[in-house]
This record gives sequence, C-alpha cells and structure tokens, in this order.
Amino acid sequence: MAAPPASGGEPITDRRQLVEWFAAGCKPPERWRIGTEHEKFAFRRSDLRRLPYGGPDGIQAVLQGLTRFGWEPIEEHGNVIALAKDGASITLEPGGQFELSGAPLETLHQTCDEVHTHLAQVKEVGDELGIGMMGLGFDPKWRREDIGWMPKGRYEIMRAYMPKKGRLGLDMMLRTCTVQVNLDFLDEADMVKKFRTSLALQPLAVALFANSPFVEGRPSGYLSYRSKVWTDTDPDRCGLLDFVFEDGFGFERYTDYILDVPMYFVYRDGRYIDASGQSFRDFLDGRLPALPGERPLITDWADHVTTAFPEVRLKRYLEMRGADGGPWRRICALPALWVGLLYDGGSLDAAWDLVKDWTIAERNALRDEVPRQGLRTPFRNGTLRDVAREMLAISRAGLRARGRLDRSGEDECGFLATLEEIAETGKTAADTLIDAYETRWNRSVDPVFEEFAY
Repeated sequence: MAAPPASGGEPITDRRQLVEWFAAGCKPPERWRIGTEHEKFAFRRSDLRRLPYGGPDGIQAVLQGLTRFGWEPIEEHGNVIALAKDGASITLEPGGQFELSGAPLETLHQTCDEVHTHLAQVKEVGDELGIGMMGLGFDPKWRREDIGWMPKGRYEIMRAYMPKKGRLGLDMMLRTCTVQVNLDFLDEADMVKKFRTSLALQPLAVALFANSPFVEGRPSGYLSYRSKVWTDTDPDRCGLLDFVFEDGFGFERYTDYILDVPMYFVYRDGRYIDASGQSFRDFLDGRLPALPGERPLITDWADHVTTAFPEVRLKRYLEMRGADGGPWRRICALPALWVGLLYDGGSLDAAWDLVKDWTIAERNALRDEVPRQGLRTPFRNGTLRDVAREMLAISRAGLRARGRLDRSGEDECGFLATLEEIAETGKTAADTLIDAYETRWNRSVDPVFEEFAY
C-alpha cells in the first residue's frame, strides 16, 4: 500500500455497490495497461544486515535520498513510509523490503525502462550510504528477530494477528520478496477466463521463477521457500481458490469470498483501528465490534480487498502473485509471460485449452509440490517442465501478435529469453544458487549479497 488510505468516500448502503466496485475495472483493450511491482532486500554492505528504518544508513535515509529524483514523500505519523511520482510509488513491506509499484504502462519496453531507471536511482543513493539491494524470494541469511519492523500502523495489527492463523505469516511479512504484474480485463467473462487460466498456471510461474532455496544460511530443501511460506500463512485468505473454476463464478462470487475473509483493520481519522478477525458482513449491518453502530464506506471495502492474498487476486484488475523476486531480466520476464498469455485473444484461448481439463486435485497437487521440486514436479505423463515449454510458446505467440516495437524495431518477445533458457535446461535460479553454495561459495550464503545485488 502506497500510503495510509483516505477516510471518506461513498457510504455503502447496498451489497450491490461491492460487486460494482470490481466491475468498474472493466475497460476496452485500448485502455489495457501493464503495472509491474517488484520487491528487493536492502542490506548494509559492511555486515550484510538488513536495514533498520532509522539511522544514517536506514530505510528512511534511502527514501529521503530518492527525493532528489522528484519523488514526493508520503508520511504516516511523521515518518516517511512511501514515495510517489507520475503514477508510480515506492513503498515498504513490513521488514523494509523495498518495492517499486510501477505506473500503468502500455508496453513491456516502457516497463523495463521504468525498472532500469528505478534500479539506477536506488543504486546511486545506495552507493552513497554503503548499502546494496538484491532480488531473491526469501532472505537467505537472517532470522525473524534480526529484522526490524517498519513504522506502519497496519503492520502492527497484522503482526499480532498472523501467528494466530499460521506458523509462517511473520516470515511472509519480514523475509519474502516477489515480483508481480497487474493486468486488465474487458468485461466479466474476460475476467473469469483470465482468472481461471492464470490461477491454474500460477504453479508454473512459481517453478520458472524459483529463487529462494536458503533459510538462515543453509539450503531449506525447497527451490522456492517463499512459495512454501504462503501455504502456512493464513488459510482464510491464501491459496488457489477452487471456487473460481465453478459454474457461475464472477464478480458476485468473488465479492462473497472477500466478505468472508476476516478483517484486519478499519482506517479512521489518521489511524488504524484493530478489527482483526472480525466480519465485514457484520460491518455492513452496523455490528462491527471495533466500530459499533457504524457502517462502512467504499474506501473501507477497497482496503479490505487488499487483505486477501490468493495466488491471483482480483481488484479492479488481476494481480499475478506467484513469482519469487529476482534480477532485472526476470523482473521484466514476469510481466512478459502474463501479457503474452492474457492480452492476445488467440493466446488466451490456447492457454485456457492447456489447463481447462486439469482437475482440482491436480491443481492443488502442483501447488503443494512445486515449491520443493520446481520444474521437476511430475505431472501426468511427464513433468512440469514439459508444460512450461508449451506455456512459453503460447506466450511468445501472444507477444508477437501484439507487435509492440521498441525504437530499434524489436518486439516484446526478447523479454521471455531468460525463462525459455530455464525451461530448456530445466535449471532454475534456485538450482544455480545451490550449485554455487556447494562449490564456489564453500557452503556459505554470504557471496549471494555481492553476486546477486543490483
């Protein structure tokens, strides 16, 4: 979240308003955009420790240093907790993971220019402060207790509530990083088809982007420990959402799902009010214990929607959430993969044909096994690597059909090259990290902070 939400907005007097909030995201193809978000770990080069919020080389100093590039600070209770500029924002995850939430852009070329500019700015400030940043899915070295919390009110509430629902929720908050892309839909039917297709294929993204094999200095037994973390975070708000594949799914059914997700908070008068575990349905009836007699505003609904964490999330667009954080090329590859699959009609049809006969049991078995086995996960008469090759071929065809060229006349297909190499060799970033750990790094994770820094 870029900043504390504004209290106010339209009062909710009818459940239909909640459904219409999602439906308002429908837009014609000429208005479809690409919004890429990526997180990274910030660390001191002197001792490799994660940055605290304050101090001469802390997160706050990084944010202040970036204002030289025209970023406008956003404060919460006197602390700078985000920056904004030209439709983009820089925000903080609970453990100081540094996130660029990119502007909605028309092409992948623009997206990668945005990423390149951001990383250059961060590196300039970081070099002055003696800090580095790197893209991995899970912190390779530090324990929970070694990591400081950022001063954001919603995180205090989540920090207290998470351990009540799962063993790894605090790890999700403090020790994970992702890259994701937000994509548009034409109408309800288009949303449903894209949601089902991308949800079924999300384990493929987990496998291709697997980049988090270490926990506290040693191999964890997983290629994507970040993905494993999400399986033990909070069953009320995470997972593959089997109901998305049921007949009749649409905006109304997703609204019912969000209504049944327990609340975290309500924002009023500049502060977060703890409503953890309480029901938005009770809020609609004026029976919320945290605010007795009060009914929600549409801004409360928009906030609540952000507190569900399925593998694909619907807001007024669809968020692809399965991938580990990684280096520049894989940051660009993630939106390329999904744009190629979802933004061309022929490719969307082909991708849906690829997955439409997968059973609930098969989809959930992939979700369970992929964090450990990645592309080697058995599937039907082969492995997930076979499916990944098909998926990438479909995506490449979609990008070629889009025909969006850069100044050199190149289309967007080149952004898939790093994923095509992974699918062809079967060797993920996580496999490369483990090999280095066992050989060149003499069973130490410390070199990753140098070799995989931006």
